Amino acid sequence: MMTTTRTIWSVLLLAVLASASAAIPDSVGGRPVVSLAPLVEAASPAVVNIRVSQTVSRGHPFGDDAFRRFFGLPDVPSGPREVASAGSGVIVDAERGYILTNHHVVGDADEIQISLIDGKLLDAEIVGSDPATDIAVIKVDAEGLTEMPIGNSETARVGDFVIAIGNPFGLGHTVTSGIISALGRTGISRDGYEDFIQTDASINPGNSGGALVNMNGELIGINSAIISRSGGNVGIGFAVPTEIASSIMSQILDFGEIRRGLLGVGIQTIDAEMAKALDADVERGALITNIVPNSAAEEAGLEVGDIIIEVNEEAVDDASQLRNTIGLLRSGDNVAIKYVRNSKARSTTAQLGQAQPEQLTGADIHPGLSGATFAAASAASENGVEVAEVEPGSPAAQRGLRPGDVITAVNRNRIGDLQDLAAVAQNNRILFLLVQRGDRSLMLQIR
Repeated sequence: MMTTTRTIWSVLLLAVLASASAAIPDSVGGRPVVSLAPLVEAASPAVVNIRVSQTVSRGHPFGDDAFRRFFGLPDVPSGPREVASAGSGVIVDAERGYILTNHHVVGDADEIQISLIDGKLLDAEIVGSDPATDIAVIKVDAEGLTEMPIGNSETARVGDFVIAIGNPFGLGHTVTSGIISALGRTGISRDGYEDFIQTDASINPGNSGGALVNMNGELIGINSAIISRSGGNVGIGFAVPTEIASSIMSQILDFGEIRRGLLGVGIQTIDAEMAKALDADVERGALITNIVPNSAAEEAGLEVGDIIIEVNEEAVDDASQLRNTIGLLRSGDNVAIKYVRNSKARSTTAQLGQAQPEQLTGADIHPGLSGATFAAASAASENGVEVAEVEPGSPAAQRGLRPGDVITAVNRNRIGDLQDLAAVAQNNRILFLLVQRGDRSLMLQIR
């Protein structure tokens, strides 16, 4: 009985090994693969370490001088301070010096320096960055760089072997291996556009911006995030697919900005129970609850009450998936939309408009607003622009702005969105902001 059991397990093990080996190439660079070393040696020179320095405001932990003197608290230095952090990046264009990394690695950098695998240090600059997908492009001026070929992330399958190369904990180049655990993961970042590759290849702090590489030595993802209570690896890591990263990079290089597609609809998720109430024969989809006048949706003939079930022949299961799908396309793209109206399936084509920026940085529009970040008003019933963040001690904070304030007018000009605020602020040295703070209104002067 024991011999039979062992035989069965041996057969199963051989079957697993045989199926697994199908994903591993027989040779790399003409040499038989007895380990992953040839692949790692070919890929590693394209992965760089990124060192970032930035200046941040530091408020005093014990409040103002009078408060500290009264309680006899120590005098701790306040004001700006410099902080440093580390991450990783991948050279994808050796001739022009372009490197892909994460927005959260370099987005707030004052200075960026990269180090190659041979230890050579180079200064880098940001070409463009997209917080919504966590992708950034930086550039170095150097010769003799090694680039990594970009693979097709759409052909990746669950179970494919992959390696992750990066700079965890600032240790220098480190390689880990695993498989693709899942595809199309969403819900990691509440406000972002997501379609993550999940892997169990160890991704630790500092790996951000590094390479997820297939067995052909091709880049298929930019390592971005982990799920962990401790901050260390627990076998659940996420990478931005190259399909998305390449699209973002091409927009940055072509336009100098991200021109994200906009359909111009308000939507909500619909399930079978809701569909039955609407007498619609669908199991899932995105119900159109509002259509923006003169938008791509209106031009395509869509109406309130339509249920979108497919975009470009890909099923739409819910509102979040539709938002992701459209947001990852660029303005001007034509999309094929399948929808249900009055229990009948219909099709149309829409040419996407351009989504407006979701946030605006104060320093970009007026010196007196430096340190503040603005966003569309969070309450649907409110008009104006909301102050999303204010750095302590910044010019915006010194002039009285607080997070949660809603700016409804500037110099008597009504403010409806971020573009209105930018237009008025950039053209005036002195600003008078009409601000709604809770249930009261006030006016702030900005110079």
